[in-house]
Amino acid sequence: MSETAFARAVLRWFDRHGRKHLPWQQNISAYRVWLSEIMLQQTQVTTVIPYFERFMERFPSVHQLAAAPLDDVLHLWTGLGYYARARNLHRCAQTVVEDYHGEFPDSVEELSALPGIGRSTAGAIASIAYGRHAAILDGNVKRVLARHYAVEGWPGQTAVQKQLWGYAEANTPKRRVADYTQAMMDLGALLCTRSRPSCERCPVGASCVARAQGNPTDYPGKKPKKDKPVKAVQFLMLRGPSGDILLEQRPPQGIWGGLWGFPELSAEADAHTYADDHYGKVVDREQWDTYRHTFSHYHLDITPVLLQLAEEPQTVGERALVWYRLDRPETLGLAAPVKKLLRQLAQLDPRQLGIGLST
Repeated sequence: MSETAFARAVLRWFDRHGRKHLPWQQNISAYRVWLSEIMLQQTQVTTVIPYFERFMERFPSVHQLAAAPLDDVLHLWTGLGYYARARNLHRCAQTVVEDYHGEFPDSVEELSALPGIGRSTAGAIASIAYGRHAAILDGNVKRVLARHYAVEGWPGQTAVQKQLWGYAEANTPKRRVADYTQAMMDLGALLCTRSRPSCERCPVGASCVARAQGNPTDYPGKKPKKDKPVKAVQFLMLRGPSGDILLEQRPPQGIWGGLWGFPELSAEADAHTYADDHYGKVVDREQWDTYRHTFSHYHLDITPVLLQLAEEPQTVGERALVWYRLDRPETLGLAAPVKKLLRQLAQLDPRQLGIGLST
């Protein structure tokens, strides 16, 4: 099957079975396409839909997103993970407003130069919003092409990625490019799935090399496995006399950059002594069970420690602090483990605040 026939078959399938009613497919604009594409990176459509709708309600234009405090953006992003996406989203909006008067550029080259936009995302914006002849190569498309052409190796390797880009560009038609772009994403999401592909329903199954070989799930190649390192920390859940919880803003870079969270301490340190020295007198202490939070590249073992302070410190060095009211939550950007622990704290009976000092 030639590339032209491949595209024709994919478009015919899209006309009958493709998704056409997703929120970002309505009233199409570069802003809506960009926002959805950033959210969809490493995240399922069903997860993204409510986040997209909340973002559009709060920030209906790139101007409003650019003008918003980063805290507001991070708060709405809470739970989506990969928070660097949210920080780049905010920076990108500001760049588009400052350098492009609020209008996204229409070329892949200019789009790729914006914060947080890679070559594939740029191709999606250019093709869907502007109808430009531009290819994409997101995770779904990599899987479809790797199987169809039996491209061996992990797509994270430069040579493999180059080969897949070649197939992506060769198959992208000049007509109906927006539909084709959506069709390829749908094909990977709905039929050519990671573990149980529906090869018998695939519009290009007859010419798929991996299907002919009988081993479609062998493609694309897996990332070389490495044992994830394990790090361990204590989360200091510092509670003031009023029952409010002390949160600090994390540095702008790194894991959970710019989000608000509990002060952290190494697993070996004495939380009681540290809090006494840095935040004020501790009158009660309770250590909760350790649990594991897993990132893409390491495991984090978290031990929450609830510490009752005699008084509320106003400042701690140069760190930004906020007293978080459990009965009236702040609109702050919170990492998922922090949000989970705050919910648990909110469920404690106030009459049980005298938790008994443990040493």
